[in-house]
Amino acid sequence: MSTAMNFSNKSFTPRPPDKGAFPLDHFGECSAFKERFMECLRRSGYESAACRQSAMAYLECRMDRQLMANEPLEKLGFKDLINEKSEEKPEKS
Repeated sequence: MSTAMNFSNKSFTPRPPDKGAFPLDHFGECSAFKERFMECLRRSGYESAACRQSAMAYLECRMDRQLMANEPLEKLGFKDLINEKSEEKPEKS
């Protein structure tokens, strides 16, 4: 008798994550940034949109210390925050 749930015909082929694996922060090089982000999440009722500035700083820390691959922040969803930063800087005359 055949069963409706026959898995023998399908095989699972694992694939790596889109962004690849990155090392853990064993030495706590970015733990202060992580803690600021986590504190922001707690204060905002876990509304991540309110903590995007902290998230960006944490990712920048990880990239600066080769704890993740360097990616343009625009590709990570922070284009609007980068534009705000450049607008805040006064132009030198």
